[in-house]
Amino acid sequence: MQFSRADLADFAYFLAIAKHRSFRRAGQEVGVTASALSHALKGLETRLNVRLLNRTNRSVTLTVAGEELLAVIQGPFEAIDRASDVLERHRGLPSGHIRLNVAEDAAMLLLGPVMPIFVDRYPEVQIDIAVNNRLVDIIEEGFDAGIRYGGTVPEDMIAQRLSADIRWVVAGAPEYFARFGKPQHPRDLEAHRCIQIKLGDNRIYKWEFDRDGAEIEFAVPGAVTINSTQTARTLALNGTGLMYAPEPCVSRQVEDGTLTIAMEDWASMGPGFHLYYSSRRQLPAGLRLLVDLVREIRPLGL
Repeated sequence: MQFSRADLADFAYFLAIAKHRSFRRAGQEVGVTASALSHALKGLETRLNVRLLNRTNRSVTLTVAGEELLAVIQGPFEAIDRASDVLERHRGLPSGHIRLNVAEDAAMLLLGPVMPIFVDRYPEVQIDIAVNNRLVDIIEEGFDAGIRYGGTVPEDMIAQRLSADIRWVVAGAPEYFARFGKPQHPRDLEAHRCIQIKLGDNRIYKWEFDRDGAEIEFAVPGAVTINSTQTARTLALNGTGLMYAPEPCVSRQVEDGTLTIAMEDWASMGPGFHLYYSSRRQLPAGLRLLVDLVREIRPLGL
């Protein structure tokens, strides 16, 4: 059977649908509308005279023929993607489009200092950054990679360290300490107003402390629960309560005196940021350049 150029383009659309099991998410990846994608696949099925997809209002699944087609063409198309990356190295300026799902703290502390240099150096690389503390399936959602704290990276992903481990501290406004006193031991927090942290999986984070090999982890009291470090910092600055955060997130406020660190000798170290991506996908050239730049600038050490 002879295939046309349109068939090859529609095969690429088919691969995106097979990966996401969703016309909407596949359309986001390839840059067309869901209706256009559906029309293209119907045309491909008509030309091939075989049904590739089972469609319902709630799901998209592959037929037996679709599964067989996926097994045959997936490898060659991945090889084409790798070839494009190889050729990219010979261009004057790298280009391409990458999609990242990034935790809020990583966006502030890691990408914030790096992105101005990246866009100057690689102006033709388009980066779509979704800042989200919720744990998402980056493959299902169509992202090329994610950036999270090391301890939260899914085990089935390839991970690359982007920063050194990070020190976590308790901080509050001077006005708060003047009113309620300053805790000297982690257990003193039981008598304080703490801004609780909601994790990406909706669990409430237990604050962790470490001194001379003694480790303490417990659920602190507090009427306010937040899933954003920036918001927690704003609340702490206004005297709402004590916050627990990566030290770099409050270092500027500590320097200007609007926040004060408590129990510095109990500060604990946590895993640094890691980039992670599927073992089944080749890392896009633009993403490799971003990783290289992070390691060159080292905004949080490495």
